[in-house]
Amino acid sequence: MKYYPAFLNLKDKKAVVAGGGKVAERKALSLLNAGAAVKVISPDITENLRKLKKKGSIKHIKRNYRKGDLKDAFLVVAGTSSAEINLKIAQEAQYLVNVIDAPSEGNYIVPSIVRRGTLAIAISTEGVSPAVSKAVRQEIERLYGKEFALYLKFVEQIRKEAREKIKNDRTRAKFLKSLASEELFTDVRNKGFRAAYKKIRSSLNSIK
Repeated sequence: MKYYPAFLNLKDKKAVVAGGGKVAERKALSLLNAGAAVKVISPDITENLRKLKKKGSIKHIKRNYRKGDLKDAFLVVAGTSSAEINLKIAQEAQYLVNVIDAPSEGNYIVPSIVRRGTLAIAISTEGVSPAVSKAVRQEIERLYGKEFALYLKFVEQIRKEAREKIKNDRTRAKFLKSLASEELFTDVRNKGFRAAYKKIRSSLNSIK
């Protein structure tokens, strides 16, 4: 099956997670981090989910899934221990549904993700080999370490400064392009964020 890769804006979108185990917990947390309004349906939930419920971060319906529970849900995760119930959930869902133990029953899958601040890299083999996805993710994690989160935060700031300071269009475009150079990436990896910071600051200050 061929999937269309996309990043979704889930801010304030209604998301329903059916199931309360560890996997359902991870799904609920990732949806919360994306800004979704999360409701968990399960007779029992993990300790972490109970804490989120107590804080008011998620809603919890303490029972098994029933028909009608998915009304107005933009995104649904079917993660109960029953394949039969998960199939019913997939059939009732109006929009996006992921069936954890049977991806082909749903209409979207969740790729392996490497996050470094605003940098998000998605990896998927479309279900062919989770082991390969994991190995590729680990390689990318080594290539783009946590220092790239700092670098991107600085790039966001320096781009604004460059737009204000550099009046010549060609000069400004050349400077902005240089922020993605292999030389700077190598500095970030081998010498740390500060080395790249100093080099970029010096470059911007030298432009008249």
